[in-house]
Parts: sequence; C-alpha cells; structure tokens
Amino acid sequence: MCRNITVLRGLEPAANETEVEAAARQYVRKVSGITHPSERTSDVFERAVAEIAHITQHLLEDLPERRQPPKTVPPLRRPEVQQRIAAREAAAS
Repeated sequence: MCRNITVLRGLEPAANETEVEAAARQYVRKVSGITHPSERTSDVFERAVAEIAHITQHLLEDLPERRQPPKTVPPLRRPEVQQRIAAREAAAS
C-alpha cells in the first residue's frame, strides 16, 4: 500500500523532523486519497500529519539500531531534490 514511503530507520545522521513530517504526509495522502487538501479538509489533514509524525518519531527513538542502513537515499537528502526545494523557497520569497 505505501511502498513509496521513505525508510527512516537507520539513517546516518538520524532522520530529522522534516524527513519524519514528509513521511507522515506521504502516509496521510495515501490513506486519505487527498493529495492537495482543500480548505474544508486542511485542518483534519494537517492534524493527522502532526499526530503521525509524532508517533513516528517515538517509534524511531524506541526501536533498536538497524544492522544495515536503508538501501536507498531518502528523497530529502538527494542533491537534486534539495535544489528544487531551495528554488521553490527562493521563488516564494
């Protein structure tokens, strides 16, 4: 169901708040079928993202260390994705 959600456990350095929130957002989008929340669904959507991110952070903290790191680099750590995010933020400013 959620094969595109990024594996966060075992990353070096550990997954940061942005990566946890992005994974939670992917999950909520998938299970709700809402890609772009409307004004009517925005509050519920964002609350779900925050709650899932919170739970995910606790899960990652409580699990034992992985023996091997994940096989793929998380999207938010890829240089081309970082460039797109920086360009989007610069355009918004």
